[in-house]
Amino acid sequence: MKSVRTAVLAAAGILSLTVSASAAVVCNEEGDCWKARKHLTYPPEARVQIYGDDYAIGPNNRWRDARDDSGYYRGGAWIGF
Repeated sequence: MKSVRTAVLAAAGILSLTVSASAAVVCNEEGDCWKARKHLTYPPEARVQIYGDDYAIGPNNRWRDARDDSGYYRGGAWIGF
């Protein structure tokens, strides 16, 4: 029984690492897009769209630097939360 529990916990740990390693592309309504390294819940005032990490931005979008802290771009500036 103990080995089954250990195996389940190990599998859950591996799954959580896999899920957290995925990234997303986040774009605001001004055309700024950036890679998010972790899943965030953005406040409504951020007005962003979240896409899969394979999303190709359009010609009217521009890449911004990815950040490790929580926030979003607005008016070309990083707004942390």
